[in-house]
Amino acid sequence: MTLDVDAVKAFVAVAELRSFTRAAEALGSTQGAISVKLKRLEDRVGQKLIERTPRLVRLSARGAVFLEPARELLAAHDRAVASLAAVRRHFRLGIATHVGGAEVPTLLARLNAHDPALTIEVRLDDTRELIAAFDRGELDAAIVRREDDRRDGEVLAPEHFGWYATPDFVYRAGEPLRLAASAPSCSIRDVITGTLDAVGIPWTQVFLGCGSFAVAEAVSAGLAAGAFSSRLVPPGTIEVSRKFGLPPLPASEIMLLSTLSDAQSRDALRTLAMAFREHRPSAAANGARPRFRSSQMVDNPSEVSDPCLRDDVERLSQR
Repeated sequence: MTLDVDAVKAFVAVAELRSFTRAAEALGSTQGAISVKLKRLEDRVGQKLIERTPRLVRLSARGAVFLEPARELLAAHDRAVASLAAVRRHFRLGIATHVGGAEVPTLLARLNAHDPALTIEVRLDDTRELIAAFDRGELDAAIVRREDDRRDGEVLAPEHFGWYATPDFVYRAGEPLRLAASAPSCSIRDVITGTLDAVGIPWTQVFLGCGSFAVAEAVSAGLAAGAFSSRLVPPGTIEVSRKFGLPPLPASEIMLLSTLSDAQSRDALRTLAMAFREHRPSAAANGARPRFRSSQMVDNPSEVSDPCLRDDVERLSQR
């Protein structure tokens, strides 16, 4: 036997208030609806629970026995509903340190606005570490740099890299280039050193940072040169590829990895992707990155030092 919770609620209200009219008012219903629910409950249990006369409403003997268990049933039901409402869903998000920049607060604000009951656990780490954690099921989603031609993620944006240093940073050809970079496990470091080795430029790592934020601080302080995405230029630095004769760095892509399939989580992922794509770094965030107005003419695209802007200028020059 299963009982209708609304019918049990109607029974308890009538029993406690000794009136169908007052029970209807308390439940925001009508006297007729309360009568129908009570009749349905009595038919279900096969017992008369309420005795009703034109002048009196009272519990039957069986109703008096049933009243306290009915109250307990309703209390348990309310606790169950409250527990569901109180559950905060958990979203484990990984963001690669060389990917996340000024848009991270936007991402988190969008997720919170989309679902205030969402508990967001953010992990910042190298791409390789995040991909490994994602593959082990420790993360629900990860925003990382494409690694090893991996194709199971959603591309969020292209990623262009350049060499950056302060305007007064000194480097002479033939001398080891003083580098600031992340830990050896960082894939960006491998790209940087591999590119220099390929063209025979000696280098020495004078600053080992735990994440791109620390590396950016070292480069901004003039301690060394470093390679950064055009979106994450350290403040007070300039692009120095042409100035120091440094080789171009290969472009990549930013990917969103996720195995979530339920509708609510997919909505959160769409919000995440839209926030990332829509974000545009401010001029302050881009530091000294050169910009070109549409009225400016560049005769030779190769003279543009910023590789990301160089690509744009080349495309415009072909029109």
